[in-house]
Amino acid sequence: MTAPMLLLYDDAVARTFEPFASTRPLGEVRAGALLVRERWAQVLGVPCGGFVSSPGLDGFQEFDAPAAWPDVIPAGTWLVNSRALPPLDVRVGAASALAIGEHVAALRLLAPLELAALGDGSVALDSLTPSTGTILRVPGQWLDAVWDIVRALDTLLAQDITALVARLQARALPSGDGVHVTGPHGAFVEEGAVVEPMTLIDTTAGPVLLRRGARALAFTRLVGPLYVGADSTVMGDRIGGSAIGEQCRVHGEVSACTFIGHANKGHDGFLGHSVVGRWVNLGAGTITSNLKNTYGSVALWTPGGVRESGLQFLGTLFGDHVKTGIGSRLTTGCVLGAGANVYDRMPPKVVAPFAWGGGAPYDVFAADKFVATAQRMMQRRGVTLDDAAAAWWRRVHAACCADLRWPR
Repeated sequence: MTAPMLLLYDDAVARTFEPFASTRPLGEVRAGALLVRERWAQVLGVPCGGFVSSPGLDGFQEFDAPAAWPDVIPAGTWLVNSRALPPLDVRVGAASALAIGEHVAALRLLAPLELAALGDGSVALDSLTPSTGTILRVPGQWLDAVWDIVRALDTLLAQDITALVARLQARALPSGDGVHVTGPHGAFVEEGAVVEPMTLIDTTAGPVLLRRGARALAFTRLVGPLYVGADSTVMGDRIGGSAIGEQCRVHGEVSACTFIGHANKGHDGFLGHSVVGRWVNLGAGTITSNLKNTYGSVALWTPGGVRESGLQFLGTLFGDHVKTGIGSRLTTGCVLGAGANVYDRMPPKVVAPFAWGGGAPYDVFAADKFVATAQRMMQRRGVTLDDAAAAWWRRVHAACCADLRWPR
């Protein structure tokens, strides 16, 4: 008998969440403190066995992420819409399905399901819900557009950190030894985290949590709600309202940002209301605009055309492996496609994947040069880009460069 597991399903909407959808399933994007996959594994209490998404993601591999599911989905599997974000303290009990708002977010399959039934992502889980069994209605949020990762961040962070502190038995950090903690929500550290003297932690607006191996260097102001992932370092200026994944280096003023993980912002420069993919490196002095001069809604490029986000504050979406040059200035609601390497002073509002150069129209960052650059960067963090992963990135490169939805 197959052990219980969950599979994350990227529906047709999730498959439009660029600049991330071309290079990773939505389950491997951070929404709140955790990756979507990690959130659902905690809520359902079973491991994630794989994902169902666009065919171009077949072959995706990254750390402990499961692979694309290859075959019939067995009975008893939890099938989960990856756009659904329940609170971490939800208790499933005997429920056979979970609903957030009007729609089913997850259901336990009563019978095997052919993979082809999920096809192009147009199937809603509501149509698969069994006529019997308990549907548990829970609070939570849906990601209806990629910018909802920014919209939902503040609420998710406050909830997530509170739940994680209890689960991890993280230690409350008092003022003392040169560290000053102010505010009612508390600062917490997991075993192995280090907070240097002359650090100010302001929990007035929400809690702060540093995971194992994380370091807060002297003369940094940490403002809650703030999550700092394992082995990440935060240093200098004000860093607040953000979710910073593992193995990041973050310096300068940062507000309301999400770092998926393994990214570098090692220098000065304001970063606000942005989402930073894996293996991104921001050149010294890279600055994002997150507010229009008109104070109106920020519009953003999407594969279906430019759309109004409804957000007054929205910075840049940095795809995986993006690199910016020294002194880059990024306009409000900017989208930088995966693998783009740009070094002009102000790139256009949207830059296609694997663009290269100091001004539009850009050249194409050759696949072999991109792979060599990625290998060198990843080796600096002790991570090897093996032959299979390199071949997959070459396929992604070819697909993205042939994708006519991106302006060139």
